[in-house]
Amino acid sequence: MEEQEFRKRADEALSSLHRSLSGAADHYGFEADLSSGALAIEFEDPPAKFVVSPNTPARQVWVSAHAKSYKLDFDAVENTFVHPESNRSLKQLIEDMLSRQLKEEVSL
Repeated sequence: MEEQEFRKRADEALSSLHRSLSGAADHYGFEADLSSGALAIEFEDPPAKFVVSPNTPARQVWVSAHAKSYKLDFDAVENTFVHPESNRSLKQLIEDMLSRQLKEEVSL
């Protein structure tokens, strides 16, 4: 994938995820901020921060959460970024992480 196409797809994916998170943030008690191409999700109780950001040289979207890093590749068939080890889309992976952090089922 060319750099320009990757940047476009990554920006679209992060913007879409940010919109979903913004709609759920008040209900679940976290903050989501999209700034300089990276998405930060912050929690007060218990304190934590997740970061979702594009890695242009690798053509991946990286997620840092729960002291782990997840690297997602673009799946042209699904038209989304997917974590190859779990086969979860970016949105599904974030829902899983939010559910773990908040100790309740989260649906975006």
